[in-house]
Amino acid sequence: VVIKTQVLAGGRGLGHFKENNFQGGVHIIKKDKAAEFAEKMLGKTLVTKQTGAAGKPCNVVMFAEKFQIKTEKYFAILMDRGSGGPIMIGSKTGGTSIEDIAEKDPSAIVKLPIDIMEGISSAQSLDMAEKMGFSGAQAASAAKSIEGLYKVFIECDCTMVEINPFAELTDGRVIVCDAKVGFDDNAEFRQKAIHDKRDLSQEDPQEVEAKKFDLNYIKLSGSVACMVNGAGLAMSTMDLLSLCGGSPANFLDVGGAANKDTITAAFKIIQGDPDVKSIFINIFGGIMRCDVIADGVVAAVKEVGLSKPLIVRLVGTNVEQGKKIIQESGLDVMAISDFTEAAKKAVEMAKLAK
Repeated sequence: VVIKTQVLAGGRGLGHFKENNFQGGVHIIKKDKAAEFAEKMLGKTLVTKQTGAAGKPCNVVMFAEKFQIKTEKYFAILMDRGSGGPIMIGSKTGGTSIEDIAEKDPSAIVKLPIDIMEGISSAQSLDMAEKMGFSGAQAASAAKSIEGLYKVFIECDCTMVEINPFAELTDGRVIVCDAKVGFDDNAEFRQKAIHDKRDLSQEDPQEVEAKKFDLNYIKLSGSVACMVNGAGLAMSTMDLLSLCGGSPANFLDVGGAANKDTITAAFKIIQGDPDVKSIFINIFGGIMRCDVIADGVVAAVKEVGLSKPLIVRLVGTNVEQGKKIIQESGLDVMAISDFTEAAKKAVEMAKLAK
């Protein structure tokens, strides 16, 4: 049989387990070795090219039929901004090294966009199968699988369906041997059965907590925490921190509909990150008023305390009220109106704290 670690990352076959340095998250084994191999995997942390050094916890393993594979192909369906709809991606060569193949020889990757209104045709699916290296009866079988995968992609509101390997077996069968599937969070309301299977142990705890408050939060590896309203300003803030010699600890967009509770939750998340050495709150008040941000910050600091340098830049709607709230709070906050100066101060304080 084949034993596979069930973690939300690719490259499992070439990965290793952090605790015991056991090599490989996918193995072909004899049935009487199942318990022995499972013990080496379960409860351990698998590190792959895609997980980073932190790895992903292995809480589940899957046993599958062992196939005699003749050839391995790669196939995926993604949403493509360039073509304005789904795009099929394939390669005659699949397996664990698809990333390396794509890097060394981009021409080995076949791309075929699909009109989302018309859907996939039999001719398109067969064309894709043949370009992936299937022929004869195997091409027809692969085309049928491709049509089925496209149906899954559309009907289940997927952001990605990746098959690696998409294999031809020695007995002539064409089999989808392994899959990675991503789902659109915005479609959760109509895909409840799928989203109820979400394994939160595979996700960053801070990102899970942020989602509860509809915060757009992504953990990064830097030391300056950012709380910003608007994705554009958030990206600009991260860029400026880097230009000033620092590095952002996160992407955090509180959005335009945030309230006092949301801001408090956001502050708790970034203050609780042990990698954070300073906090930079950068708000351009438009829909999100500066006084609401200030109220949230003051409430959060009073509730959880302030253990790290805090730099606040407020500009825009109700900016004077916001500044007044912070000044009268008596908190140890550095209020700086100039964007660049505020970023420089956040980087400086982070470096002093190390």
